[in-house]
Amino acid sequence: MGLYFEEFSVGQKIATGERVVSDSDIMTFADLTGDNNRIHTDEEFSKAGPFGQRVAHGLLGLSITMGLAWRTGILDGTVIAFREINEWKFIKPIFIGDTVRGELNILQTKALPRIGGGSVLINAELKNQKDEVCMKGDLTILVMTKPGG
Repeated sequence: MGLYFEEFSVGQKIATGERVVSDSDIMTFADLTGDNNRIHTDEEFSKAGPFGQRVAHGLLGLSITMGLAWRTGILDGTVIAFREINEWKFIKPIFIGDTVRGELNILQTKALPRIGGGSVLINAELKNQKDEVCMKGDLTILVMTKPGG
């Protein structure tokens, strides 16, 4: 079971596991979203681009960040909703074969008794195997209150 609202605290840090970004991830995301921009899907075209190779979609990186956060187990069975992207910056590209991991830092908690839980503001960073921040930002999630709490 995940963490309940009362179990989150300001300053709490949570490290995620790692994940390798594959060609298949990028092509599946392109098919799913319809974003077939050639910087993501065309190797020859991308060689002449600013990165010299294909890059993952920025929103794929954001989605991977959320997936890595989910895989920590902190939200399993306790999350009510992903409420808001308060701020998000795309800093460095993610390439095929990069190993990425997330770092989560709890910035704020706010009880919302009317929904049976509260909001948790999380600063999230997605880093590559060189420990470079590829993207970062603040996200708000709604989390359940402990039963009987």
